[in-house]
Amino acid sequence: MFETEIGIPRHAAGPRQVARAGEIWRLFQELAIQASTAVGWSPARYLEQGTAFVVYGMTAVHHREVAYGERLRARTWVHDFKRDTLTRRQIRLSDARGPVAACTQQWAHVDARLRPSRAPAALLAALPVERPDEPSVELPAVVVPLAGGEHRFTFQPWHTWMDPLAHVNHPAYVDFCDEGTSRALAAAGVDPQGLVPVAEHVAFKVGALAGQQVEVLTRVVGRTAAGDVVLSHEVGGEAPFARATTVRRLVDGGDLARALGA
Repeated sequence: MFETEIGIPRHAAGPRQVARAGEIWRLFQELAIQASTAVGWSPARYLEQGTAFVVYGMTAVHHREVAYGERLRARTWVHDFKRDTLTRRQIRLSDARGPVAACTQQWAHVDARLRPSRAPAALLAALPVERPDEPSVELPAVVVPLAGGEHRFTFQPWHTWMDPLAHVNHPAYVDFCDEGTSRALAAAGVDPQGLVPVAEHVAFKVGALAGQQVEVLTRVVGRTAAGDVVLSHEVGGEAPFARATTVRRLVDGGDLARALGA
């Protein structure tokens, strides 16, 4: 179990002075790296050994929004390790008031050419499985199906967005999905800064590269028992980059589904 204190950087806060969902995902990523470094496996060591982990799926929930300056308590541990290749990591954020956010990350161990491979014995020994019976994070279920108009936008990733593995880093896909929703809200005359994150899941297929054509298709698919809106997103274009589900509401209690044409 790795435990530490963490907070969002100033640039992660939007106009409402709270963190965007993608920024919470970046906190989760940073915690996973810190936890690995604490047991002797820093990013530099992975490079030296010609080995790495890549995220192939992740589910997160947000119990409340986080403002700049808040200090959070973080806990993370390895949940399981299958065939020495596929592993889940759990991360929990909380403060004195209770839970703040949580995620289950799904990682695949890869070699220097990003091909799935078994992790070396020294790495497996450094990342023992803990608390395997604790439930993983799940999305809230759709209880009222909805159908709405399709919303699309296209763009090209910048060269200056590329991560250490030379592709778009996984939290950016949450930004892409929220940007698709935000553009649809702005077109409908609704302030997109009122979008509140509730939960999301992204399944990654192929990493997007700088200069590629990327299209984000967003659809309304339903409501949860709490009345929050569930949206599906396909991130494609030159390749099937990712599929995602986001659960969102509006901060003022407005009807998000109606604003999006459902």
